[in-house]
Amino acid sequence: MPPRHRLIACVAAASGLVLLLYVFFAEPISLPALPTHVPDTETRPPHPIDHLVERATADFHHILDSRATTLHDAAARYRQRRGRHPPPGFDAWFDFASTRDAVIIEDFFDQIYHDLEPFWGIPAREVRAAAPHSEDTLVSVRNGTVEKRAPKDNWRTDHWFDMVNSVAQDAPVPDVTLALNIMDEQRVLVPWADIDRLVTSAAAERQLPPDPSTVVNHFTSPMDVDPEAPPVEWIGDNHQIWPLFRDACPPDSPARQTAAETDLSIPASEYFPAQHPLGSWQGYVSNWTMAKDPCFHPHLRGLHGTFIEPVSTKISNRLIPLFAGSKLRAGNEILVPAAMYWGDWTEYSGGADHGGRWSGKYNKFVWRGVASGGRNKVETWAHFHRHRFLSMINGTTVATAEANNGTSPTFRLPPPELYHVQAAEEGKMGEWLATLNDAGFNDLLCFPGEPDRLCSYANPHFHLVDGIPMKEQYDFKFLPDVDGNSYSARFRAFLLSTSLPIKTTIYREWHDSRIFPWVHFVPMDNTYIDFYGIMEYLAGAPSHNVLSHDDVAQKLAQQGQDWAQQVLRREDMQIYMYRLLLEFARVCDDNRARLGYTADL
Repeated sequence: MPPRHRLIACVAAASGLVLLLYVFFAEPISLPALPTHVPDTETRPPHPIDHLVERATADFHHILDSRATTLHDAAARYRQRRGRHPPPGFDAWFDFASTRDAVIIEDFFDQIYHDLEPFWGIPAREVRAAAPHSEDTLVSVRNGTVEKRAPKDNWRTDHWFDMVNSVAQDAPVPDVTLALNIMDEQRVLVPWADIDRLVTSAAAERQLPPDPSTVVNHFTSPMDVDPEAPPVEWIGDNHQIWPLFRDACPPDSPARQTAAETDLSIPASEYFPAQHPLGSWQGYVSNWTMAKDPCFHPHLRGLHGTFIEPVSTKISNRLIPLFAGSKLRAGNEILVPAAMYWGDWTEYSGGADHGGRWSGKYNKFVWRGVASGGRNKVETWAHFHRHRFLSMINGTTVATAEANNGTSPTFRLPPPELYHVQAAEEGKMGEWLATLNDAGFNDLLCFPGEPDRLCSYANPHFHLVDGIPMKEQYDFKFLPDVDGNSYSARFRAFLLSTSLPIKTTIYREWHDSRIFPWVHFVPMDNTYIDFYGIMEYLAGAPSHNVLSHDDVAQKLAQQGQDWAQQVLRREDMQIYMYRLLLEFARVCDDNRARLGYTADL
């Protein structure tokens, strides 16, 4: 066996062991049994996605059973899940949420506690001091008045200021200072060992004082008497962030078993997996948390622009309280609703038009965008995720790959037996994709830039197409959504539409705990290796005698829209932000171990 093949085999074996460990020691992966029933058994054969939908629906309804409808119930569920009393002001927060008809489920706020827990391992005085010195762009609250500080005008700062101010206008908000990441890219990547030490220290401090009379139900530390914090040492001279990201991964994860440096002279197709991804069942995403985590998919170091060459690099490997709209799973920013969602720009939302009836839509997928994701160059463009996605869904490119042992400059086709896509088994997947595809770049964004949105090294592979307004994209049934420089700002709008989002990302966002794959959208692996099987399942392949699951697709699209209208509203962003402000104020308080809400006891 050649050395490279032996290495791949060893990595695959190690990855299998890690998957078993992940099942028992992390979030449940739920490897399901065979389907208990098959829809339309006389016409449609069983498919793995049938069971994933069934299982996800059951899990979703189980979560709904934990909805709190009273303050007493909400506080009790908080204590049960967090191991602490709710923060001071929890009663005002509950009233704020209730009067806005919120679906109050404690699990929906898990991201806040994942983000803030390490800061409980740092003295409150140090957290408080670091906040105003972590970044030049700040939003602060003092005595109910919200102010912003920014070295220059920035739309993200304006939207986050407006979001916080909208809460402060209607509710008692504690004094806080929020340092904001106004860049697209990841900014805080702390080594795993440091975070583990802080979380262990935080666990030792977590308590539920048995005597409610000893608990203080108001914040105590003044925010304007903080000492100077040590300056942040930003890492910005290296555009490859994989070594920093790798150190932030768990020690037993596949990423930690790979080299710190990425050899981009190896063709992108060599990074492409030849087996079902980790976190999948029969090839389709079953553990969305794992599917989004590059710690468990180290091949992404050669397949995602974030790890090839970001547009900007300014990273701290020391924990600082920096707030951001998205981050990598191993990242350490504190998430807030993305400014783009609050701004509700028509080009990213479609405005008031969310699409027509399902029966009137094209049975195709649509995608428009620019070749973002980082600085794509003549030596590296084939490793970028958007370039790969456009290549993998293009009928002509796929047909060429089928005639070339399944390889392309940007990808390698999965073996036909891996997903049993009928068109692939017949060697006609390119022809089939051409009947489903309306996708293309409207700007090749090469680096350095070239005139007319073109790019000399990419021109032979991509033809520019005209843009399509978002509201017209809703005329298509299927809406693939992929990362850009970081998260995709279209996702919320896609969920609110009458079409079905097909989502892939390596980024976490504020809403991750409140929307459910296979219930509200279709999840996809970040290699896009499962896209062909997903599309065959949803849209069918009439010329290959494969029936669609149009009824399932329509149901998921409708469920996604209905749910997004309940839990992704601007009011829900306010509610999330308000809870976060209360929790961050407590983390910054010298008396934080005794602070809490106990009036219900």
